[in-house]
Amino acid sequence: MRPTTRTTALAVLAGALLVSCGLTSGSPMVDDVKPGSVGRGLPLKGADLTVTSKEFTEQLILGAMMGIAFEAAGANVLDRTGIQGSIGAREAVRSGDADAMYEYTGTAWITYQGNTEPIDDPREQWEAVRDADRKNGITWLAPAALNNTYALATNARNAAKYKTKTLSDVAALAKSDPQAVTLCVESEFASREDGLPGMQKEYGMSVPAGSITKMDTGIIYTQAAKGACAYGEVFTTDGRIKAMDLTVMEDDKRFFPNYNAAPEINSKSLKKHPQMAEVLAPITKKLTNTVARDLNAKVDVEGQDPHEVAKDWLIAEGFVKE
Repeated sequence: MRPTTRTTALAVLAGALLVSCGLTSGSPMVDDVKPGSVGRGLPLKGADLTVTSKEFTEQLILGAMMGIAFEAAGANVLDRTGIQGSIGAREAVRSGDADAMYEYTGTAWITYQGNTEPIDDPREQWEAVRDADRKNGITWLAPAALNNTYALATNARNAAKYKTKTLSDVAALAKSDPQAVTLCVESEFASREDGLPGMQKEYGMSVPAGSITKMDTGIIYTQAAKGACAYGEVFTTDGRIKAMDLTVMEDDKRFFPNYNAAPEINSKSLKKHPQMAEVLAPITKKLTNTVARDLNAKVDVEGQDPHEVAKDWLIAEGFVKE
């Protein structure tokens, strides 16, 4: 999700992915929904729209939300969600094989647009991505508060014991009680400048190598929950944070890149169907890290279907009706 590769190389790879991912396939969405607070007057009646997404849980949920909202507004929607990797789904929107998806500002800025330095302010990051993508035939609508970025988290017992709430608190604890701060992290996070090395430099945090354990992502959550490590690397919208009662440390110096979700739409499609923007705006505005964690947990922890989770939430919020 967070590689840093030049745009030209991505374009070549994208072509290969489009062939291998079978973007000519897809299935019609057939949800029995009607307008709630969005889609009144059926502003997309008769429109043929294709939505896409990447393959991980949060993306499947967001892609389903988008498609169901379009359905409620009267559109005929083709579901091409679940494309493996970032590049294939992005290229589908750019080329017009798909009309829209929810994408992350940091992914666009670093991965697609080839920048190496993220922008600290989330609004400015979105504006930079929006402006840069105009020439690519892509329009970005306003972003959500939902920010799927890196963080450190600890279990309830350690949160109460050490009383850390921010990464600055963790850095202070590492100085006052070096034995207290043990970390579980992914191998990639341990070596990336926008990961552990950069974080330690930014916060003046010094954690000895012997106190850092590298492991797979899924194991980190269980190890942090058990207290096998005091702090674990997590993604801020992961459903396991809530399910395992983990407390996320605030990035008070705003070191980690912003990965705010926002609708990314093929510009020609938006010109043809500008009503897509008004349908999506209130839904996007409602998306926060808390909402994402709750919905992601329903899939990853409870085993529910992502499409049904998205539909149930839209109904519960009054955006659509059955």
